[in-house]
Amino acid sequence: MPKLGTLEKVDPRTIWPDEASGFTPWLVENIRLLSDAIGMDLEVDESEAAVGGFRVDIVCKDLATGRPVVIENMLGPTDHDHLGKLLTYAAGWGARAAILVGTEFRDEHLKALEWLNELSGEEHLFFAVRAGVVKIGDSLPAPEFDPLVQPNEWQKEMRSQPSGKAKAYEEFFTRLLGKVKRRLPGLTSATKGLPQNWMNFPAGRTGFAYGVSFARGSRLRAEVFIDVGDAAKNKAVFDGFLAEKQSIEGEFGQELSWERLDEKRASRIAVYEEGSIDAGIEILDKLADNAITLLGQFIKTFKHRIAALPR
Repeated sequence: MPKLGTLEKVDPRTIWPDEASGFTPWLVENIRLLSDAIGMDLEVDESEAAVGGFRVDIVCKDLATGRPVVIENMLGPTDHDHLGKLLTYAAGWGARAAILVGTEFRDEHLKALEWLNELSGEEHLFFAVRAGVVKIGDSLPAPEFDPLVQPNEWQKEMRSQPSGKAKAYEEFFTRLLGKVKRRLPGLTSATKGLPQNWMNFPAGRTGFAYGVSFARGSRLRAEVFIDVGDAAKNKAVFDGFLAEKQSIEGEFGQELSWERLDEKRASRIAVYEEGSIDAGIEILDKLADNAITLLGQFIKTFKHRIAALPR
């Protein structure tokens, strides 16, 4: 008969004695483990980010939607303080999802997050994820994440398979992502394309993204997308860039489409070229190559300008 070891639980505080200086930095470096546990493709934007007089532990981007995700983590039993902060941070960032990560959860806090999922539907998502550490015999300790609360129908949605045009989008952006990792290394940690007509890439600052999408009229669009969560601030940033139109277009190397989008919260600066997801593989491959060239130009032109904006 084979000999099997026994899985043993390890006190997380023997691994991370301090929440702020130990657990939070570790989670930032290992966000992929949390992503896999909840089925959401997360990319870290900031840690210890300001929300009024408070600081949220981690702000991520949901690569499927480009929207913020806030994470509040703690060692020990959950409490009203951390749950209240999580909700405050989610509101402050206009987050799509709010994730409470802890080593022990009180029933009343799990019920509160379940209640919020029932109220909010698909627009806002709430998760409770228990973090633990295990080992077998003298093996190295290993982390584990156990989702205790997640939105209704979330797992069903994660298991669903795209079909038709959605599948074509997924295949195109997966190929595009492979090219991005070769030609623009370090731009993103995303692992696959999604069954949607766009993909965003981080611009080094929450509220800004470089994007590639299939737009109406059989056109492919590359862009800088501006959405810091507040319409007035978005328009102010756009207007500041517009004031530099001549120098920006000279640096970029061609005219740009300046889209203030007054009827919407966000704004964009874009370039278009003819192209449809229904085209053949050779044309789509060329479109992907052209899109990456344009992304490189947007990064070269806007990276320092975005970084120079006041916080």
